[in-house]
Amino acid sequence: MKVLLDTHAFLWAIGDEKRLSPKVSRLLASAETWWSVVSVWEVLAKVAIGKLLLPQPTGAYLTRKLEANGVRVLPVSLSHVLRIESLPLHHRDPFDRLLIAQSIEEGWPIITADPWFARYPVEIIW
Repeated sequence: MKVLLDTHAFLWAIGDEKRLSPKVSRLLASAETWWSVVSVWEVLAKVAIGKLLLPQPTGAYLTRKLEANGVRVLPVSLSHVLRIESLPLHHRDPFDRLLIAQSIEEGWPIITADPWFARYPVEIIW
């Protein structure tokens, strides 16, 4: 099974695993896990403005954690971006909207604790 991790889900998995549900923890042990390059961009943006603290350099840290945990990186394709056009504007966060579009386009469930995602036609695991 392939799953897409929301930004916070990956960060919790690598740094604060007790915040994950038992269901998610079990799933991460067996699923083919993907993290979007959109989430990498979001983390770098939040670190740059001081909203998130991670070891510096952040890019190298994230790369090490992705490799150590066997998490693959999902690039952004044209079909992902174009899918945004058909999404209702329930949620204004551009990072989350693109993650939702990727989940829909790939047909993969998304692991998230964000209640806004439930307003979209995506399978949510939490």
